[in-house]
Amino acid sequence: MAVLNATEIMQLIPNRYPILYMDYVDEMIPDDRLIATKNVTINEQFFQGHFPGNPVMPGVLIIESLAQAASILILSSPQFKGKTAYMTGIDNAKFKQMVRPGDVLKLHVKFGNLRENMGTVKVEAKVGDKTATQAELMFVVSPDQK
Repeated sequence: MAVLNATEIMQLIPNRYPILYMDYVDEMIPDDRLIATKNVTINEQFFQGHFPGNPVMPGVLIIESLAQAASILILSSPQFKGKTAYMTGIDNAKFKQMVRPGDVLKLHVKFGNLRENMGTVKVEAKVGDKTATQAELMFVVSPDQK
């Protein structure tokens, strides 16, 4: 059973179709970690051009999916409620396995360092038990309300 469904996710982050890359949040421990799910289907717009006859989810969109999952974790903290989180950097990104239509992408996020309104999260996208992508993302939370 999902902790957050798509409607609840959209109450936390500003992303909307066609650039909302998450279906639901499976597990969340606020201020610690989160696991979310993206069901990858052949109907995704990006598969039309990436690549015809050999559909592969672009790595940049896997990172975007992970950033959105990170935003949910970050903005679930009481100190950041109602604000917007922005990605400010990516370190040590590794792409280890292609993501294809029919894959269930599990987005794992773990808080790293946090100082005032900025910090890091460690992220990993998995298909089954295999790592597709991993990285460390830096973020800043805007001081203004949405």
